[in-house]
Amino acid sequence: MSKPCIMVVDDEKIVGDMAKFHLEAAGYEVETFVNPALALERAKTKHFDVVVTDLKMKGIDGMEVLRTVKALSPSTQVIMITAFAHLSTTVEAFRDQVFEFFPKPFKLKDFVAAVKRALDAKDVGVNQG
Repeated sequence: MSKPCIMVVDDEKIVGDMAKFHLEAAGYEVETFVNPALALERAKTKHFDVVVTDLKMKGIDGMEVLRTVKALSPSTQVIMITAFAHLSTTVEAFRDQVFEFFPKPFKLKDFVAAVKRALDAKDVGVNQG
């Protein structure tokens, strides 16, 4: 069985680097992007089980990443990380099928656990379908 593939999109390189280190240590294949446009191009050519995206980025924001990823692959779980969650954004994100909002700053242990929950929920959804 192949490793689950995780994409991390955050315009702060340190966030992607730390996420990659901890997710790979947990046994996942991880690709990180600081440029959301490049991340979306990659999502067109490779399936990711979970996409973790920052909400506030220059150019393409996390909501656009969420919508595009879900359009390309409805089974992909999307986790939104943000220091700027507002109720209207949260409601909109859940309507667009975000799996979870994750506040910044976060504990990496909790972050890895959220990715595992997303993968577990994906597996449950696939088995029920």
